[in-house]
Formats: sequence, structure tokens, C-alpha cells
Amino acid sequence: MDRTRIKVCGITTHDAARAAVDAGADVLGFVFVPETPRAIEPEAAFEILSALPPMVGTVGVFRNASLEEFIELEQRCPTDWSQLHGAEPENLVRDCGPRVIRGIRFDPETIAAELARWDAIDEIEGILVDGSAGGEGEAFAWEALVGPMASISTPVIIAGGLHPGNVAEAVRACHPFAVDVSSGVEREPGVKDVEKIRAFCRAVREADAQQ
Repeated sequence: MDRTRIKVCGITTHDAARAAVDAGADVLGFVFVPETPRAIEPEAAFEILSALPPMVGTVGVFRNASLEEFIELEQRCPTDWSQLHGAEPENLVRDCGPRVIRGIRFDPETIAAELARWDAIDEIEGILVDGSAGGEGEAFAWEALVGPMASISTPVIIAGGLHPGNVAEAVRACHPFAVDVSSGVEREPGVKDVEKIRAFCRAVREADAQQ
């Protein structure tokens, strides 16, 4: 059985990146959204990701950037994937491809249609379902994804309100391709906690082993 991948987002320091990698994170996320607690300048992010060991993935997180802004940021800090986490229209998502992760907000009334909508775009390699607009630590009913997920081929990543105490339940509830954590492994907004990162990754692995 495939294991659940782990993305630790909102990395801003070498120490946080090292802790996440050592704990078993597959992917690190860097937030290129100004005026957020986890925002990082592209040059600082590039310095961190340049020091990562082989086989660790990187994601640049954007929200409602224009194509020109996106291109400029990507040139300053190229990442393996680009996560678009705003109200970007389909044409802009395509233009930012390939290797796009599309962030959407969970709504029980629209989630099936939203998953189908973004599943149809070739440039999207993952759909991240969040409980909020992003970075707010708001969970949702994970089991409500089971049916809609079964009808699409794009891997689904769940985020929002995940932490060491509930991520195993989330994994068991809907068997996502990956889980994404940020505020759930912090001791204060924007400051990662090494022990929480370790506990989060350990909880995911234990949940996988029980399935």
C-alpha cells in the first residue's frame, strides 16, 4: 500500500527545514504571500532549499499573483511545484504550469464539482483541499471527501487544522495521497516546533502502518 506523503509548509529557517527532513517530510513549502506570518523572500527560500539533501521536494505557495509576478518569483526561487492557493482562474493556472498544486477550500455543497473542475486540467498534479483560505488552521469533515475523491484521478492532499493529535484520524478517514501541515507544528505563528514536527510525521507513519 502506498504511504501517505507529508508536506510541511511555511518553512522560513534552515533549522525548521532540517527538522522536517530529519523527521521524514517528503516536501517542504515556502510561502510567497506577503503580509502572512510564514512569508519568506524568494532569495531566503532559495538559500534554504539549495542546502536540502537529494530527493526532498519543494513547493512555492502563491495566492492571486499575476502571471508576471509568478514568473518573476519563480525565476528568483525555482521550486519543484507551484501551489496556487487563491482565486486564480483556469487560464492562469494553465499558464503557471506544469507541476501545479491547486489549493481549494472545502465546501460540502461544491467540493465534488470543484474536484472535477480542477481534475480536468493537465497542468495540475495535485489538488490540496483546505478548511479555510489557507494558513488559518481550520479543519473540515475529512470523510466527506471519500466519495468525490473516488471519481477523480488527480492526487488529493488534505490541509487545514491538522496537528499531531488528529492527523492519524484524517489519514484513516479518507486515505489522502498526502497531508499538509503548517500552523499545527508551530509554537507561535510562523515559528516551527521541532518536537511537534517529529510527532506529526510519526503519527502519519503509525496511521499508515495500521491500514
